[in-house]
Amino acid sequence: MKTVVAAAIGECVHVAGVVNFLRLADKVGWRTIFIGPATPIEQIIETAAAEQADLVGVSYRLTPENGERLIASFAEQADHLKNQGVKFAFGGPPPMAAKARKMGFFDACFDGSETTEGVIAFLKGQPTDTQSITDFPQKTIERIQWKSPMPLIRHHFGLPDLEATRRGIEEIAESRMVDVISLGIDQDAQENFFNPERQDKRRFGAGGVPVRTAEDYSRLFAASRTGNYPLMRTYSGTDNFFRLAEMYVETINIAWAAVPLFWFNRMDGRGPWDLEGSIREHQQLMAWYGERNIPVEANEAHHWGMRDAHDVVFIVSAYLAACNAKAVGVKDHIIQLMFNSPPGTSAAMDIAKMLAVIEMVSPLASPNFRIWKQVRTGLLSYPVDLTQARAHLAVSVFNQMQIRPDIVHVVGYPEADHAVTATEVVESCIIARKAIDDALHSKFELTATKNIQQRVCELVQEAELLVEAIKQSGSQTSDDPLADPGVLATAVTSGLLDAPQLINNPYGRGEFPTTYDHRGACQPMDKNTREIISESERIQRIQSRRKDEQN
Repeated sequence: MKTVVAAAIGECVHVAGVVNFLRLADKVGWRTIFIGPATPIEQIIETAAAEQADLVGVSYRLTPENGERLIASFAEQADHLKNQGVKFAFGGPPPMAAKARKMGFFDACFDGSETTEGVIAFLKGQPTDTQSITDFPQKTIERIQWKSPMPLIRHHFGLPDLEATRRGIEEIAESRMVDVISLGIDQDAQENFFNPERQDKRRFGAGGVPVRTAEDYSRLFAASRTGNYPLMRTYSGTDNFFRLAEMYVETINIAWAAVPLFWFNRMDGRGPWDLEGSIREHQQLMAWYGERNIPVEANEAHHWGMRDAHDVVFIVSAYLAACNAKAVGVKDHIIQLMFNSPPGTSAAMDIAKMLAVIEMVSPLASPNFRIWKQVRTGLLSYPVDLTQARAHLAVSVFNQMQIRPDIVHVVGYPEADHAVTATEVVESCIIARKAIDDALHSKFELTATKNIQQRVCELVQEAELLVEAIKQSGSQTSDDPLADPGVLATAVTSGLLDAPQLINNPYGRGEFPTTYDHRGACQPMDKNTREIISESERIQRIQSRRKDEQN
């Protein structure tokens, strides 16, 4: 463990910057020693020598002219330590930092404009003047580990014009605010890329960038080869899954795949496959990516939440996705945890729901099945007013940091009004980064509070009941019901997995409305009495109905 000694030098009593610097050092494994404000030069040097410091940090936030003379004297007296290999860092306002930088004594000078990961890079001994692709890991898990304890920042981007999207990607990469660009492609690209005869010119650019050739993908990826060289990924598509996957690997070095179990088919109107057939295809697609050591995201639970499914269905669908990913050989599994979905869920109950997902999924982890957490703000939760939307983004991301995610999927604040521009992507990520920084430094801890832990226990117990009901429904026909496409499809058609918005759906039932209890938890209710019912009661009613139907 390396040691860092830090203080505000001379007559300066402002230590907030020093304390923040030491907090980051502590998070990346340094032994930290804070001497205090207004510290004499001699005391800093004596402490550094006595503690065998590897790094000495000093700060000065008063008049630059006074500070220049002070740090010059400090450099002269500390020169023998520098000759022994001790490194030195300075922190202060831009005018003072400029003077310190000009001296050439300090190994790093921070003026407050640096990103948190820039400071962490210095503390990790990584280059801070990163200029080439070799400075930025180009594989997802490597980049997560490189950037820790900061999460990766991901953002969706795709405009209905190919050239505008290309220019926007370049702008985003140059900003260095985004680690992963999720390329938003239009519906025809998702469904009919290899079937141009099925494409509809009236849908050109509907929902994203109209990519029509492999060269289009290559051009967009090339635009990202600047700035911080962000990773790129895109939709797994709704047909021709494996041809698309091969092209994504070749053209954009896809960072990870997002593969649902139950969606992107005729159930949600986004693809030509029937429910059971698409489950089988999605399992095989997960396996394809797993064979190539490409991570797979569980693009699952939030689709239920966006259709007002109650909390237990949200949790169980995430668990089933993880079970299936592990069963087919995925090695790195990203669980996506969309907060504010349904949007009426309270912050405390949102956190409880996500903790319950983690508690259900974590026992599946092994050296050959690593689990990574990704959070995001609910798509349907943004207010139309853009000022309010900015505030919502910040608060939502702050709450998401309670579960210490590996990836934060930033949803641009104008989402309810229009597709985000590149400039708005960067602005949204700046807002999110500030919320992340504040959350990491705040020591604000909600996860252990009584009401949240009570709800986690309730949810896990009820989720286990639903998982067992699905298992039992297929126990006579399958050795592994939770990974059997027929059993999983029946879980939907029977109503065990359900959401209110699936009423009159060709597969879902929409049998039980949902509402929010006094805590802000999303619960199923009786459609006649409008009273909340327990999960065990809901399951019993479904099983009773099925028996009546079979008789």
